[in-house]
Amino acid sequence: MTRILLLALILFTSCLPSLVSAQVTAPESRLTSDFDNWRGGFRVKALAAGISGAMFDDAFRGVRYTPQTLEVDESQPEFVRPIWNYLDDAVSKNRISDGRTKSRELRTTLRNIENRYGVDSKILLAIWGMESNYGAFRGTTYTIEALANAAITGRRRSFAETELIAALKILSRGDATPSIMLGGWSGAMGHTQFMPSTYLRYAVDHDLNGHRDVWSDDPIDALASTANYLQQLGWKLGQTWGIEVILPNGFDYALTGEFKTHSANFWSARGVMMTNGRHIPSFGTTAILLPAGAEGPVFAIFPNFQILRQYNKSISYVIAVGHLADRIDGRALLKVSWPRGDPPMTRASQREIQVLLIERGFDVGVIDGMIGPKTSEAIQAFQRSIGMLADGYATVDLINLLRP
Repeated sequence: MTRILLLALILFTSCLPSLVSAQVTAPESRLTSDFDNWRGGFRVKALAAGISGAMFDDAFRGVRYTPQTLEVDESQPEFVRPIWNYLDDAVSKNRISDGRTKSRELRTTLRNIENRYGVDSKILLAIWGMESNYGAFRGTTYTIEALANAAITGRRRSFAETELIAALKILSRGDATPSIMLGGWSGAMGHTQFMPSTYLRYAVDHDLNGHRDVWSDDPIDALASTANYLQQLGWKLGQTWGIEVILPNGFDYALTGEFKTHSANFWSARGVMMTNGRHIPSFGTTAILLPAGAEGPVFAIFPNFQILRQYNKSISYVIAVGHLADRIDGRALLKVSWPRGDPPMTRASQREIQVLLIERGFDVGVIDGMIGPKTSEAIQAFQRSIGMLADGYATVDLINLLRP
């Protein structure tokens, strides 16, 4: 019975995009009615949170149901594309070149922000490049509409409603107007795609013009706000996010994993070296990460890696930001090639791995079709149990091994 229920969960969650497409063909009157019912209930919550009725009605004027929100949520590239394909686009030659150009153009501003907030300017440039291609694509979706649709159709209603309250507070305080509060489909806004609650906590008026403006063509406030955010999370100036390393023959792969941290001396004693043959720098707690298994590049990651993980939970995203920052700074390509011949993994296949691991008694955490640290550790445990090299890498071959 457990197996039947778990497999049914796989089939249901893997069909979510199709279900969304089916919603599009439903009678418009029913969709409008459902949305209006949700909005009426949420209006009560907003007023209880201190938003005036007039502000709420003005902010929601013209907001409509757009059912593609869930479909886009299910296909976020950092979670569904192989990391090498994702990096090809994220750390492209043009993005590196444009980042270096912006570094020269904004040299004085970036130096001032770095000195004030203690966050490396190349990391700020990389985040800016990743989030909006240096301001060229900041998004054209009205933030209230994006979050309203996420609340009614997405997988994180409570989160979306909390962000909606924050967005309404931004409008109430006069920091923005509905016409300029634009961003991406998720509700993130401006040059570096701040969520509304992040804006309320960390946005700064760096140019001292009386406005914390992350939406306009001028990126200064957005870059400084991002630096303030990273500083408050604990960023260490001058300490990199991670470094490519080489593992020795006979290395115990069971030691690897994002949260299996040790000192640099611990890893050096076990033969882990940088690609130039030098020892790993001592930047605090250090873990060894294998995002594409034993056959791909290997990284020693440091506390700043986890700071970037709070900006975006995807490991692919963090590596992309870190590597883009390195390339803007003039550092070399990765030494080890990615295993590009491996068949890509879909969200459905990753869900199946999680379900099959649970059936065998391994704890994967939440079944979400995303291979995070908990699932990687479960894969390692399974691999050890059958005498395999325990690199925690999810592959099509792994599914075949797990299937009864």
